[in-house]
Amino acid sequence: MSIRFDPFLPAGPRWYAIEARRPFLEDLAAGVLDWLGDHPPEALSDAVILLPNRRAARAFTAALSKQAGGRPLLLPQVRPLGDLEEDEPPFAPGELGLDLPPAIAPLTRRFEMARMIVEDFRPGLSPPRALEMADALGGFLDSCQLEEIGDLHRVATLVEGDLAEHWRESAEFLALAVEAWPKRLEALGLVDPAWRRARLLRLLADAWTERPPTQTVIAAGSTGTAPAAADVLAAVAAAPRGCVVLPGLDRALDPTVWATLGENEQHPQNALWRLLDGRAGRDAVRPWFQPAETPVAEARGRARQRLINEALRPADATDDWRTVIADLRNDAFRDQSADPIAQGLEGLSVVTVRAEEDAAAALALMMRETLETPGKTCALVTPDLALGRRVAARLERWGVVADVSSGQPLSRMDAGRLIDLAVRFIDKPLDPHALLGLLKHPLTRLDLGETDVAAALRALEHHALRGPRHRDWSRLRRALLKAGEPRDDGKAPSEGTRARLTAATTLVDRLEALSAAALAPFAPDAPLDAAARALTGLVEALAGQDAWAGPDGETSAGLLSGLIEGGASLGAVSRAEFADLVRALLAETTVRTGGANQPRLRILGAIEARLVRADRMILAGLEEGVWPNAAPTDPFLSRPMRQTLGLPPPERRLGQTAQDFVQAACADEAILVHSERRGGQPAVRSRWLWRLEMLTRGADAPATPIKLARASTALEAARALDVPPPGPPRYARRPAPTPPVHRRPRQLPVTGVERWVRDPYAVYAQRILGLQKLERPGASAEAMARGNAVHRAIERVVVSWPGALPDDCADQIEGFLREELDAAGFEDHAMARETPLARNCAVWLAGWERERRARGATLLIEQTGRMTFGAPFGPFILTAKADRIELDADGAAVIDFKTGSTPSAKQVAQGFAPQLTLTAAILADGGFADAPPTPASELLYVKVTGRKTPGEAVDVGKPGRNQPLTAAELAERELARLVDGVAAFDDEARPYVSWAAPQFMGNFGGNYDHLARVWEWHVVGGEDEAPE
Repeated sequence: MSIRFDPFLPAGPRWYAIEARRPFLEDLAAGVLDWLGDHPPEALSDAVILLPNRRAARAFTAALSKQAGGRPLLLPQVRPLGDLEEDEPPFAPGELGLDLPPAIAPLTRRFEMARMIVEDFRPGLSPPRALEMADALGGFLDSCQLEEIGDLHRVATLVEGDLAEHWRESAEFLALAVEAWPKRLEALGLVDPAWRRARLLRLLADAWTERPPTQTVIAAGSTGTAPAAADVLAAVAAAPRGCVVLPGLDRALDPTVWATLGENEQHPQNALWRLLDGRAGRDAVRPWFQPAETPVAEARGRARQRLINEALRPADATDDWRTVIADLRNDAFRDQSADPIAQGLEGLSVVTVRAEEDAAAALALMMRETLETPGKTCALVTPDLALGRRVAARLERWGVVADVSSGQPLSRMDAGRLIDLAVRFIDKPLDPHALLGLLKHPLTRLDLGETDVAAALRALEHHALRGPRHRDWSRLRRALLKAGEPRDDGKAPSEGTRARLTAATTLVDRLEALSAAALAPFAPDAPLDAAARALTGLVEALAGQDAWAGPDGETSAGLLSGLIEGGASLGAVSRAEFADLVRALLAETTVRTGGANQPRLRILGAIEARLVRADRMILAGLEEGVWPNAAPTDPFLSRPMRQTLGLPPPERRLGQTAQDFVQAACADEAILVHSERRGGQPAVRSRWLWRLEMLTRGADAPATPIKLARASTALEAARALDVPPPGPPRYARRPAPTPPVHRRPRQLPVTGVERWVRDPYAVYAQRILGLQKLERPGASAEAMARGNAVHRAIERVVVSWPGALPDDCADQIEGFLREELDAAGFEDHAMARETPLARNCAVWLAGWERERRARGATLLIEQTGRMTFGAPFGPFILTAKADRIELDADGAAVIDFKTGSTPSAKQVAQGFAPQLTLTAAILADGGFADAPPTPASELLYVKVTGRKTPGEAVDVGKPGRNQPLTAAELAERELARLVDGVAAFDDEARPYVSWAAPQFMGNFGGNYDHLARVWEWHVVGGEDEAPE
């Protein structure tokens, strides 16, 4: 008959431990079931199992049920002790908590504390700064309450001698705050969560010490980091039917090293040393029940555990590493077993990646690969929340949704994104990106009656939001109104387009009303609670009650409620400050939604993974500053001041994280991942990984080579997922479409001919396929707007003074320019830049105008002309819009105004810039209604910039040494070229090639190059020459 494991058979106190190499919760469940033996199913029902947190409690229940198999079982009461995580409610049996006030909600506490700081200590402090100060004060109070430091008024006496003045100011502030805050809580009828947690644990420890529980109580997995929690564990260990099971106690650690752990806060065994010190000697701790395992697996596990623990021994004890290695190998030689160092490294590997993106790719692939083995599980353990989320996003590539313990930031969920966009709308109502994001958000449900909201949104986006940002709602309406007018070619928008534009105007009216309501509290600043109410009203107007549905909606509602309730006394905020504050709150608020579809994969933080074991454990983020994190700094107290007050040193947290590392690294299959760079900067390997590598290197011997395995295949495979198939690259060929002749354009403006000559494919895409470039929302179009403004200002000069110019002509022109720039929507900062340029332009233009007017020519402005000529497939129409034509006895001057670069005389002569020459040809043919057929005498490009050379007039039709033709002759020759070109393209075999003249593309390339895949065939493929 086999002997059952009975943890309560020895006399108390009863302390047990499960080795770090063993799966803690599974072994705990196996021991409980072995003790239960043949007892009836209800024997466990009155037992209490205390575990550190709810995740561990759920995992233990699952392990117990799994190991029980089909055996009927009434589960014990599995409760979280609540000593690890701030949001864990502590176990409080009976009526212990009835006399304690409820705990204040974390968000309410934050705002109430910030309000107290503003009202009592720092009047005029901005709300964001007040909240930061409240967070720091709250963290200080939490530390003091968990450590049960009673007399906090002593902080006023901590500053002695020559300490810096800021420490004195901090201590004075704390002395006042620790007196004022309890009074405020008392007025609210609430207490701090940390105080309530510590008090409940203290009451429980006292109650069980005086009257030990008679039922079965097992406290497992806790290290008693809080004094009250440690006393609860001691009371459980001493109870008649109680025992404590510790995680990862290293009973093989050298006794001399163990004795020094009280002075070494960074050691992974420090927390266990502090728990056992004065309560039980390490030798009094017995091993917990251990299921049977093969001798090889046991030897390998013990070797791994010894290797990890030795690597993390205190720094002043590492000089014994060679002795430890020698002793391990001597013991193995006597037992005729394998090399213990090599055994310990079996199943342990390291992956070194370049940066975080490589890490995410490799980690996701290693987790996905786990699923190829039926039943195999994998856990990614990392304190880097951003890395965990990247990996989760990568896993979705395969349709895998992993269990992420940290949840998702509210800012990344639908409700949070809606609030983010809404507060951006409050800050900048006419920002096209925020406006489009808000209107297209899946939760937005604007009710415009019979108006088709989707059609209105499409029209608003296409006609008003793409391109330069509008400065006010009236300009936005003006853009919609202009879109409904006939175009320059005389074509009017269709009935459907006009209907959609009308709907878009209705939508703009609604948006303006929403904006006015949301901005009402801001004048220009608003009380924080009023701003939050306005934001809440805006969100409900956009999405209704759908905004508050689901876990993210409920969290959002709580967040805004906290802002309304706690923001009343936090002072006023500007729109920008309010937007920044809300975004920060959304980013730091997490939501746990569940939804995982693959329970075999988990992404855990270090604390959540402490008692969790998977078949494959991946430890990532092993860089200094990440894991381990830097020791936290106290903004209020110096290190000696903390010590005097009784607070633990900051390094204690490093010891706790070191224990988390040991627990996970002792798994049968453990993969350690570190990045060489983080945030674009070189990263330093974690001290634990470095120590392990140093110990391994010291154990290497020629006869038995020892090395830490490098698992590079995961990274190589991850990179290969996005690598093109093998073989030479296949680049796209230069496109050369040949549409039917009847689809080819029979009318072009002179600017279109210029594009046709240089890039026929662009004409094909625009005029045959009907593809028009969509401007980016809010895209800067200052260059085009400046050019249009200069054109309109010059037009006003001619209209205002067709004859003699006034004496203050320069001042008048400057006024015209500034008015047109303002009308074009230039922002204030852009106007500040343009004002001196406008003055320079005005002075130059006034002088140029006087010089041109002295010739006595007839001035025609913004004239539209056309001519028709025959072609093989039928008549072809050429159109032009001339900026200015001057008619005199010598002929006609055809003038085009530019604010950017101008074509050279060589380009004009070669036919690559035919705008002026073809305009002159239309004029000579009598194509302008207000001008008789007149040969050109000048072809002028007038460049107006206002810069170092404020203006310049260049006659590109003037005969010269390399170009003997007159302007009229150039026009005649260019028209002949066009006639020949049209005839050539009336042949269906003639293709519309891309970049027919690459050497003359210059600024012309762009709008359709991505469709033509120019980068592939021109830049990479090497097709640089123009086709024949």
